[in-house]
Amino acid sequence: MLIVHFIYFFPTHVNMRPSMQALRPWTRLIRFLGKDGKIHHGEPVGPLSWPKAGSDLSANAGKLTLSAKLIAGDIYSSSGNKVTETVVEVDRLLSPLAHVPSFRCIGLNYAKHAAETNMPIPKYPILFMKPAGALQDPFKPVVVPGIAENKQADWESELAVVIGKKCKNVKEEEALQYVLGYTVGNDISTRKWQGSNLGSGQWCFSKSFDTFAPLGPSLVSPALIPDPNKLRIQSRVNGVSMQDSSTADMIFNVPRLIAFLSQSTTLMQGDVILTGTPEGVGFKRDPPIYLQHGDHVVCEIEHIGELHNTIAYESKFSEGTDQK
Repeated sequence: MLIVHFIYFFPTHVNMRPSMQALRPWTRLIRFLGKDGKIHHGEPVGPLSWPKAGSDLSANAGKLTLSAKLIAGDIYSSSGNKVTETVVEVDRLLSPLAHVPSFRCIGLNYAKHAAETNMPIPKYPILFMKPAGALQDPFKPVVVPGIAENKQADWESELAVVIGKKCKNVKEEEALQYVLGYTVGNDISTRKWQGSNLGSGQWCFSKSFDTFAPLGPSLVSPALIPDPNKLRIQSRVNGVSMQDSSTADMIFNVPRLIAFLSQSTTLMQGDVILTGTPEGVGFKRDPPIYLQHGDHVVCEIEHIGELHNTIAYESKFSEGTDQK
């Protein structure tokens, strides 16, 4: 079994007695099912490591050898949460967010991606939405519906921005003050429904099926990522590199997106902005490559980690396997 390792450096203070350690807000957050049978928020202790998602699409994928210090209090409040000294072993990694009110997604936001699709650089951000039901955990299968199994499912590695507090009409220079953290997203897309073949350009429908918005593996504080537009972003399918770029190629950077999206519109706490994907998507390759049943997809962003998911075609997927 292939073992994937991620090593991050962040303070754990494992050699300090609790009475000597000042409790502090989280900087790297995971949500997980503990071996105590409870769901927790915590900050990982030591390196993140886990097995490759199983080819049998079973719920065993994502079992970890990992512990985390529990986070007490409101994760959205910098003064109202603390990393405690209580350590719990992780049984299963979950999406960093239990619920996303809405996904605001940006199309054609990387210059090289616009070039590969032969589309003009947009004057303003192109917005489409995903519903809350599209959220999926790391290692859980992305289920391609029967109406989209005909050579059209595609990957899109994306930087996901989580809004930390309710805001409206945000100034660009103040925008990052409203960010709770950053994670990795995969904007799974069905191209025939997205294009003219089936859907007549229905971006929302083509990208909004259940499980089509995996998020993870961790939520990283802006304290560790002061500039979200200086990050390497990648994707791999079955171990083969598909995308390898930088968030510096965004046409509209993260502060500009928050300012634009909040114009006369309230962004809610927990909303996620999927900021677009770089070049290297499947449908623009020669020949095109589409996701097949059993494919293993990894989306990776520097300083955040790797998001692993396996693709499952609905017609071949066992109804007894846990999806959500």
